[in-house]
Amino acid sequence: MRRTPRHAARVVILSPTGSVFLFREDNVEVGIHWLPPGGGIDPGESPEDCVRRELREETGWTDLEPERLLCTWEHDFTYQGVPVRQHEHIYVTTGPRREPVLEAPDIHWRWLSPQRLAALGEPVWPPRLPDLLADIPAQPVHLGLLA
Repeated sequence: MRRTPRHAARVVILSPTGSVFLFREDNVEVGIHWLPPGGGIDPGESPEDCVRRELREETGWTDLEPERLLCTWEHDFTYQGVPVRQHEHIYVTTGPRREPVLEAPDIHWRWLSPQRLAALGEPVWPPRLPDLLADIPAQPVHLGLLA
């Protein structure tokens, strides 16, 4: 099947106690999964700029910066009815444990402890996120194409 390339960037936010801020999505095309704030990179936008914009749009937070690239990965799925192969840049940063300023009715979020994240029982994007956060690598990791 031919897939349309799509590029995205996300940011994993860690609280001072190590909890992780994630969204829980449930849609007809992908199903239930947890993922960091972020989304598609606009034309001419850098991955870092995308993270800042998406964080502002999805949480209302404007005071966080991507500190470093954690990993990249690719995955196939259907986005708005179009089969895509998405290449994602996943950044990590630290920030205060707080609620989003924006409260969109269709966005469900939670701060998850490392133990809760590892035992979630629902898919997490990227799939190795709990392992990566348990022992953050010195250099970005390319996870490759994952199902």
